[in-house]
This record gives sequence, C-alpha cells and structure tokens, in this order.
Amino acid sequence: RTSTATVMVLFATIIFLFGGVLGTFHHLYFSGTPTSVIAVGAMISALEVVPLLVVGFEAYTRHKVEHEAEWERIYHWPFMFFAAVLFWNLVGAGLFGFLINPPIALYYMQGLNTTANHGHAALFGVYGMLGLGLTLYCMRGLTDVTRWNQKWIRISFWSLNIGLGMMTFLSLLPQGILQTYASIEHGYAYARSAEFIHSPIMQALVWARVPGDVVFAFGVFAFAWFMVQAFMHGRKSTPETAAIPKPAL
Repeated sequence: RTSTATVMVLFATIIFLFGGVLGTFHHLYFSGTPTSVIAVGAMISALEVVPLLVVGFEAYTRHKVEHEAEWERIYHWPFMFFAAVLFWNLVGAGLFGFLINPPIALYYMQGLNTTANHGHAALFGVYGMLGLGLTLYCMRGLTDVTRWNQKWIRISFWSLNIGLGMMTFLSLLPQGILQTYASIEHGYAYARSAEFIHSPIMQALVWARVPGDVVFAFGVFAFAWFMVQAFMHGRKSTPETAAIPKPAL
C-alpha cells in the first residue's frame, strides 16, 4: 500500500539522518569532549548498520520481483540510488571511516585529507544519494512516470557515482595517505604545512581530482535537466474543479 510504503521510507530516512548527526561525535577524540558524548557517537555509529541491513534486504527482495509487475518498474531508479547509499555507506562511512576513527589513527590523521576523503564519500555518498532517491520517489506523485526521460537519470546516476569514486580514489585518498606518512615520520604540523601541501606530488594529486569533478558536475547537470523536463512535459494532470452551483435565491 502507498501509505505503508511512505511511512517506511520516511522512517528509514529519519533513522539515517538522526543516526548520522549523532554518529559524527566519534570524530571528537582529542578535542576535550566528555567521554559520555564520545560513547554516544560510538554507539550510534555502530548501530547505523542496522537500518543499512534492512534497506539492503529490501532492495535485494525488490530487485527479484522488479520485472513481475508494471508498477514495480517505476521504482527502479529510486532504488538504484538507495543501492548507491548502501555501497557508499560501506565504503565511505565504513571503510574510510574506520580507517581514521580509532583513537590512535585520529591522533595522526584528524584534519588531514583522510578526513576529507571520508567526508566526501560518506556525506554525499550516503546522504546525497539518499536525498536524490527520495526526490525521485516524491517525483512519482508529482509527474507522469511514463513520460520520464530515463536516459538522463541513468547518465546522472552513473556520472555522480563514478565522479565521486574518482575524486576519492585518485586524489583525496592518496593525499591523505601521504600526509599520514608525513605526520608519523615528521609530526602532524609538518603534514599540514605549506611546504608539504605545496610539494610537487601533492599538487599533482590536487590536479588529479579535476577529471572526477568534471564527471560529477556532468551528473549534477543531467539530474537537473531531468527534473526540468519532468516538470515541463510530465506533470500529472488534475481533474478540473467542478463548478459550484449557485444557491437558489
């Protein structure tokens, strides 16, 4: 039922948003934060995998029945974006997050490009993709799904994900690893110094981010153009309001 599906989607969104905000408290080691706050951040971060597993199971079961009914097909792209949430939650929030969040790692890595790498992949990869998936879910009720230009959604989906992957793996992650090595060998201040940041290899890795930015920007344009076309050509028609009879005098 539509009402049940809507409630479940909103409930999952609330869990993600609520858990995500409190989960950021695990970054607050070595900043004078009370132990109780760090404990809340650690607990919520660990529990974030629960809704992730539930959404993953739902996406898997829906994929198996996608071609059994016509109405199932209109959920294809919203669930593709939700599947991207699962991937980036595993890689961006999970792998890159656990890379920097243990206390001994934070001592050397906090504030380096390892943090930016985790932030890019976890913030847009999880919450950005979640927002786009929910946008498409809402667009079903505002526009005519049968008139959607599927080509632009497909281009947007793959461009956003590939571009984000290029940003992280070609630029931010290598920069963070080099900074971490410099922090361990020569001290944290040197890893953040202008001398190291503007070294030839670091500057080359900064420019290595440009291809990913271009691909990602094209995905943003494609999604925006899809939205414009959907509202211009695919808005759902509403029945005309019946004329209200005049009361008898």
